[in-house]
Amino acid sequence: MKRVTFSERPNWREKASEYGFNFHTLYGKPYWCEDAYYQFTIKEIETLEEVTADIHQMCLQVVKKVVASDELMRKFRIPQHTWSFVRKAWKTCQPSLYSRLDLVYDGLHPPKLLENNADTPTSLYEAAFFQWVWLEDNIKAGQLPVNVDQYNSIQDQLIARFAVLQSDYTFGLLHLTCCHNTEEDRGTVQYLQDCATAAGLPNIFLYIEELGLGEKGQFTDIQNQVIKNLFKLYPWEFMLREMFSTKLEDAGVCWLEPAWKCIISNKALLPMLWKMFPDHPNLLAAYFFEDKPPRMDNYVVKPLFSREGANVQVFEGHREIARVDGPYGAEGSIVQAFHPLPRFGTSYTLIGSWLVNDLPCGIGLREDRQFITQDLSRFYPHVIAE
Repeated sequence: MKRVTFSERPNWREKASEYGFNFHTLYGKPYWCEDAYYQFTIKEIETLEEVTADIHQMCLQVVKKVVASDELMRKFRIPQHTWSFVRKAWKTCQPSLYSRLDLVYDGLHPPKLLENNADTPTSLYEAAFFQWVWLEDNIKAGQLPVNVDQYNSIQDQLIARFAVLQSDYTFGLLHLTCCHNTEEDRGTVQYLQDCATAAGLPNIFLYIEELGLGEKGQFTDIQNQVIKNLFKLYPWEFMLREMFSTKLEDAGVCWLEPAWKCIISNKALLPMLWKMFPDHPNLLAAYFFEDKPPRMDNYVVKPLFSREGANVQVFEGHREIARVDGPYGAEGSIVQAFHPLPRFGTSYTLIGSWLVNDLPCGIGLREDRQFITQDLSRFYPHVIAE
């Protein structure tokens, strides 16, 4: 694994606009970057793929254990009035679409899991589509050799998964939703709409603020059409606490992601993994803060519902060396052993490893000059080359 300085395509911003990639620059700062790329060997990619598959299976074992225990459902801060809804989603094998594991990896040491973005993972469009366009353009222009590749079948797998949802799970029409005023989220959902369309699955978009509730307790769209299948780029920890949460179980909706994902998208997953699979080479020691964890010199405190690094604190020698402010923390926290991201030049690099239909299928890389990867951390493409 190495970082290679590279020349930008002269027209990439125009191409981004052409493809609807409207969030390549955020708040005046670059988000998509191609002044460099990351290079992996096939062996390194095989390692990431194998570890991703193993960790995902361990996460599913955590779900099985948590849904069977009232004590653990409380530990994960799942509201009691939604327990039956969450358990039913698991016991009836409600299908999932995709997820992303965030890994520490430098190509030399075993990858380590930092967290699981299993409910509302973003950076999808740039990982699945735009970095592949970057690869093809640079091969065509002679800037990259014709024999380089990229670990990236994400788009193909998404299209195939939507086709299966239509054929095997009777998805006749898929509604998709996200919040207003979130350009990245809207771009992600539009990309998923395009994949669903490519699979032949009819789909309709509406903002989550436009969801209605019919007389029989069914969710409806702005045309008053009953919603049967709904992809929502909106966190379960919010939905399970809102006024309409009492209607979720009887609404007759097949949700993407399914409600059982609220367990493995929760940072409480991390101490559960460590307890069930102690000293696993791809896990970091982690404990519930409320359980008086053992003394650690270097550690990270993460709120259970934290997203995009919000309210995360990093301690080294019991001295705080990094923090990000945010709205989380009242729900409780976990403590995880601090494992620094590999440093390339002045930045720290995180690998997001994607799964579709429970199978690994690609990666995306984010850089930041801070220890904590956040929503504005830069995205860089990658290649496979020996």
